[in-house]
Amino acid sequence: MTLLALGINHNTATVDLREKVAFSPDKLTAALHELGAHPDVNSGVIISTCNRTELYCDVTQAGPGVLIDWLSQFHQLSADELMPSLYFHEEQAAVRHLMRVACGLDSLVLGEPQILGQVKQAYSDAGEHQAVHGMLEKLFHKTFTVAKRVRTETDIGGNAVSVAFAACTLAKQIFESMSEATVLLVGAGETIELVARHLVEQGCNNLIVANRTKERAAGLSKEFGAEVIGLPEIPEHLHRADIVISSTASPLPIVGKGMVEKAIKARRHQPMLLVDIAVPRDIEQEVGDLNDVYLYTVDDLQSIVNRNREQRKVAAIQAEAIVSEESAAFMSWLRSLEAVDSIRQYRCHADEIKQDLLGRSLQLLANGGDPEKVLTELSNKLTNKLIHAPTRAMQQAAHHGEPEKLAVIRESLGLDSQSLSAKSK
Repeated sequence: MTLLALGINHNTATVDLREKVAFSPDKLTAALHELGAHPDVNSGVIISTCNRTELYCDVTQAGPGVLIDWLSQFHQLSADELMPSLYFHEEQAAVRHLMRVACGLDSLVLGEPQILGQVKQAYSDAGEHQAVHGMLEKLFHKTFTVAKRVRTETDIGGNAVSVAFAACTLAKQIFESMSEATVLLVGAGETIELVARHLVEQGCNNLIVANRTKERAAGLSKEFGAEVIGLPEIPEHLHRADIVISSTASPLPIVGKGMVEKAIKARRHQPMLLVDIAVPRDIEQEVGDLNDVYLYTVDDLQSIVNRNREQRKVAAIQAEAIVSEESAAFMSWLRSLEAVDSIRQYRCHADEIKQDLLGRSLQLLANGGDPEKVLTELSNKLTNKLIHAPTRAMQQAAHHGEPEKLAVIRESLGLDSQSLSAKSK
């Protein structure tokens, strides 16, 4: 049995190819059944995200060509089209790669936490369709433990490395409980959607989305339970917001100093945090001069992001060391299982010899045989049978000029080469 990891990701393949090789939910079930039924695949898990598609399999002695052929046939692509973008890892390298993926060390955004959930979901899907078991199942369980250790012992995921995440982290630092804060999001594009997702993950329950067209914001309202207003309605709702995060494509500011000044008065000077991540600015620069108002721009957040990226790189070095240690430990454990099987077989073989000879000896004693002769014959035959295989192995090693093999056999038999050489003199 061999552990193999094979796939493509954002570093090796274009978006177009990644889309072709992706496993949509409706295809995943059929793929897991096919992979599980493959004669050369003992067990398998498929990880498919927007940035990667990877197969993790416990295969027979067949190499990665089996998985390449299956992947190209399933997606009806030529192997020539796939090969330039494919990578594969075997045994400990495959173990290490899976652990790096789960820890966010192979992600587009270093240390991003979402990938661990995606790996867990892939494992769950494989388990639901009885595609993963045995050695591969143990590998995934070990991987989840390693990912938890990396998150606990390093700061790989502790610092915001996107402007959207930095905005949410800043808000959380200022407001102790996000569940009690009201957040006004201005805009409805991808950045605001990402901000909304981060806020909800941090416990925010009160979202207001202001956009030029309410229809465009309907998706955010449905997904996050947000209240939707038009841009012209901002002045009458601004006082409700503890936090304002804005990201539109407007060429002119949307939130002015006078508008915020009126909101602060209506709030009885309760502090407001305004985060402007738009270029050009959505919030007038003069807003930052008001009392009880804290204004941060995209430049402020970018400096936080840059500093955090460097901190994540330092944490990544620690994480890599943990992954190397744990992947080596897992492979040592696997090799120890092979030793356990060999020991079990050897013990069973010796026990069979013992039982056979003991049975004959007891029969001879029952028939009136001389006890001393019976025991002498038993000990001689038992000794001869037990030393027959290792004796022959040593003879063959010496005959074929294999001193290293001979040394291994001698060591396994507990022979003291120094004492033997002394006796021969």
